[in-house]
Amino acid sequence: MRAIRRAAGLTRGRPPALPPRPLLVTLICLPGLAALALVLCADSGERAATARPLHSAGPRRTVAHLAPRPPVVPRSAWLADLAGRTQPPPRLDDEVVAVFVHHTDSPNAYDCADAPRVVRHLYAGQTGARGWDDIGYNFLVDRCGTIYEGRAGGIDRAVTGAHTQGFNHRTAGVAALGTFTAGTRVPQPMLDAIAALAAWKLGPAGIDPRTTVRLTSSSSHSRYAAGVTVSLPALAGHDDGFETTCPGAALTARLPEIRRTAARLQGRGPATSVPAFTGTP
Repeated sequence: MRAIRRAAGLTRGRPPALPPRPLLVTLICLPGLAALALVLCADSGERAATARPLHSAGPRRTVAHLAPRPPVVPRSAWLADLAGRTQPPPRLDDEVVAVFVHHTDSPNAYDCADAPRVVRHLYAGQTGARGWDDIGYNFLVDRCGTIYEGRAGGIDRAVTGAHTQGFNHRTAGVAALGTFTAGTRVPQPMLDAIAALAAWKLGPAGIDPRTTVRLTSSSSHSRYAAGVTVSLPALAGHDDGFETTCPGAALTARLPEIRRTAARLQGRGPATSVPAFTGTP
């Protein structure tokens, strides 16, 4: 808990300050931009859509592979004085059947105690320059492995985010703070935290993180035309659903490891062949 308080940056009662110059925002993750620019790797494209009705839950399934909930720093730790901003009700789905991994394409040389300030800047960019009603990611993870609550609505609920255009429904978006292009070292605590988060969020739906799931695209601006149902990894990279370089080649290369760790945290044994999840998309 001491590490979480330190990572939350709530020292000496001083909330983190916003940067003095406007944020640079782009719709696609491109490396090599100025170090002071926070380039946001998230896609909404569905802001004008009305909330999709919840699916009928039907009979409750017995779930054998539940993972414990990892520690999550609440929004209040980074939102600070922006907490008074009017927040519309969240959009909800019935469950989470896939997790999309992103990187924020922002500088890597931050102290973990400053991570709440970085998250705050991302929020300011997405709700300011982009005009979104909230930050797009459901969760964010810093290089020390601290997990931050992102989009409002409740970390235990299936909150519809704005992170992977076409595939925001029934998924959760987790963003790694930093830029993880080819040759960049991805900190092990960050990998472990993403795995723990994925194991926990996918467990209630009975999803093995190593499997594939059937998802239906809601936007033709994604890799797939609206209405097309495709098989995607249950723990996917942003680029699996959208034309982008996110989450970066280095982080993409570690996704198989994250999937294996998440499966182990769910109590699943090694498997030479993992069947695809065939539930209703």
